[in-house]
Amino acid sequence: MSHKRIPKRKAAIAAGSVVALGAAAILLPNANASQDGAADDATTAKTLKAADASDLASQLSGLLGDAFAGSYYDADSKQLVVNVIPGDNNNVVVQAKKAGAKVREVENSLSELASGAQTLKSEATIPGTSWAVDPRTNKILVTADSTVTGDNWDQLESTVDSLGTGMATIKKSAGTFKTFLSGGDAIFAGGARCSAGFNVTAGDGSPAFLTAGHCGVAAEQWSDAEGGQPIATVDQATFPGDGDFALVKYDDAATEAPSEVNLGDQTVAINQAADAEVGLQVFRMGSTTGLADGQVLGLDATVNYPEGTVTGLIQTDVCAEPGDSGGSLFTQDGQAIGLTSGGSGDCTVGGETFFQPVTTALAAVGATLGDAAGGGAGAGDDAGAGDDAGAGAGDDAGAGDAGEEAGAGEEAGAGQEAGAGEEAGNGNADGTGNGLGEIVGNGVGN
Repeated sequence: MSHKRIPKRKAAIAAGSVVALGAAAILLPNANASQDGAADDATTAKTLKAADASDLASQLSGLLGDAFAGSYYDADSKQLVVNVIPGDNNNVVVQAKKAGAKVREVENSLSELASGAQTLKSEATIPGTSWAVDPRTNKILVTADSTVTGDNWDQLESTVDSLGTGMATIKKSAGTFKTFLSGGDAIFAGGARCSAGFNVTAGDGSPAFLTAGHCGVAAEQWSDAEGGQPIATVDQATFPGDGDFALVKYDDAATEAPSEVNLGDQTVAINQAADAEVGLQVFRMGSTTGLADGQVLGLDATVNYPEGTVTGLIQTDVCAEPGDSGGSLFTQDGQAIGLTSGGSGDCTVGGETFFQPVTTALAAVGATLGDAAGGGAGAGDDAGAGDDAGAGAGDDAGAGDAGEEAGAGEEAGAGQEAGAGEEAGNGNADGTGNGLGEIVGNGVGN
């Protein structure tokens, strides 16, 4: 995503040119027509936007109590699927259906899945592994990268088997789990490059931006140009541990940090921070790979990086590469979802990418989404991660001349990995996805 630093009392400075998008109108919040679901209960389940489905899932979680076993968004039918544990009282199923969800009875409760994840943590915390609950299979999806071999693989497989049949599955990844910190253009610090995620207002009212925590611990001061003067200083950073996020404050208190993601010749206004839902279509912007899209695969993921274990992440099939760390993950209708953390693979062969939830990061650092003038968290147009959203690093956010290149402008921010700018050029490789995704597939950088 792009982040611009615009001094107050001065006219806005245009962001450094970035790869142009192939399509002109990419933001069509209601472009995806509703479809009728083919599954049972399709006639009673409501057709919902992804954001509304996430809200309904939160409500049903409280309403159904222990009977609630997770949920996911069916993007094809535009319906929320809710897993329930069958019991003597069929009222829970009735309540979920009346609320507009499609109900599916499953075997594993959330508490049982959580217990299984705890067993994995205590017995199989091996570098190169990750796990997250997949509500679509009602199992724990365990992933092992290419470094997990020999005794480590045997230990992981044995631990999964000990959980019992139907509790977990193992997937092998061809790549290697790593954070996406890199040297190059975007925001810089001592040879490292990252991407800014979203512009925010710190608790003391000063302008700042969020980026990846592993960027925040890598260096204290960040510049918007390689070898340039620092423009922002790390205030707080968490990595590894309970998340991967950092709050970086602009050194100039007069910096104006609009809330938006810069896609090149267009921007996506960010209106609020929101929680992810499995099945949600999301878009990532970064300085290395540009714009990419995909789906949320799992929540509350645990990833065992070489540097240590990180918990509470969002697992996706969106691609990313070195330099994209810290970049923004958002929805077509302008919700800030996450910050690029790390993963495996690249934007040629694909792979897994994990993101820090924005809502958790904001709560931890005491910041609000948006600029001080425009109001807090999601208030008004600037609310979310508006144009400058990432606020990243400087006017051109990109990084001076580098901004021209893949996503530099967008990256502007200070995200380590600058989001995924580069990919932007390639799009989703297969061009899949709706709305922004389609453009990505065609457009950027070709």
